[in-house]
Amino acid sequence: MNRFALLLSVALLLPAGLAQAAEVQYFDVPAGDHPHDVAPASDGTVWYTGQHKGVLGRLDPKTGEVERIPLGEGSRPHGVIVGPYGAAWVTDSGLNAIVRVDAISNEVRSFPLPKAGTNANLNTAAFDGEGRLWFTGQTGIYGRLDPKTGKMDVWNAPKGKGPYGVAATPKGEIYYVSLAGSFLGKPNLATGETELIEPKSEGAGTRRVWSDSKGRLWVSEWNAGNLSVYDPAAKAWTVYRLPGTEPHAYSVYVDANDKVWVTDFAANAVLKFDPMTETFESFPSDKDGAAVRQMLGRQGEVWGAESGTDRLVVIRDGKPDEGVTD
Repeated sequence: MNRFALLLSVALLLPAGLAQAAEVQYFDVPAGDHPHDVAPASDGTVWYTGQHKGVLGRLDPKTGEVERIPLGEGSRPHGVIVGPYGAAWVTDSGLNAIVRVDAISNEVRSFPLPKAGTNANLNTAAFDGEGRLWFTGQTGIYGRLDPKTGKMDVWNAPKGKGPYGVAATPKGEIYYVSLAGSFLGKPNLATGETELIEPKSEGAGTRRVWSDSKGRLWVSEWNAGNLSVYDPAAKAWTVYRLPGTEPHAYSVYVDANDKVWVTDFAANAVLKFDPMTETFESFPSDKDGAAVRQMLGRQGEVWGAESGTDRLVVIRDGKPDEGVTD
């Protein structure tokens, strides 16, 4: 199979303005993998969860080759992030477990949830400042795993079902959002108790969350079609409506320059938002039904998983590292 898809240079600026050329490249993964989440590694490879095949994939962008690692019978991996020593950490809803895959040996180690987290429908994970892994489950739980000891704690989420995206701030604090509950939550890192933060829009459908360099939390609001940001210092929200008539914001990621990336299922596009100019730049997929459910990046690159086309996508916008200043 030809692993490389068409290499494009496209950028559509919304609202009207000067467009800047950007390189957009697609990589095929094995048919039926349904890549859900993606995590670029420091060695240049890219992990992805093959949700429908129960595998963790690893793409080499230099060659287009894909290595696939089976995670176990019944596996349905959802999220993946890179943790200490380059290992991939996976939230696996089929196994109802947190799974660690060693970056060198590909050894798979599973951390099953306790009875309190039965059938959690695990979604995403993030490491706090103490090196502990926090995770969410849509059936109404969130939890914490200490990789050093294997100790796992699980708590019931406020408002029940819905915990979805989770992220860490530069200070190592943890925030998560609830899709069904429509809130931003900040768990106490010691006790696990959640401080509830209500968004501006009722029933917003807060789906994913990411922190910028200042510790502000950017949230994709699926139901409302908004990109919102919460400033913990000011305890205030700012809301930005996505372009288009009926947008649906799914994933959100903030890059090293504090530019915010969000995917819009209605537009079949990845959007880049500049908080300084408050403008959106759109990168539509070249195939229908791309369904980019999550994004992560590394210097100069933003990666997404097109679950609807069995592809990974990378956007290189050709801009140097601007640095981030207060």
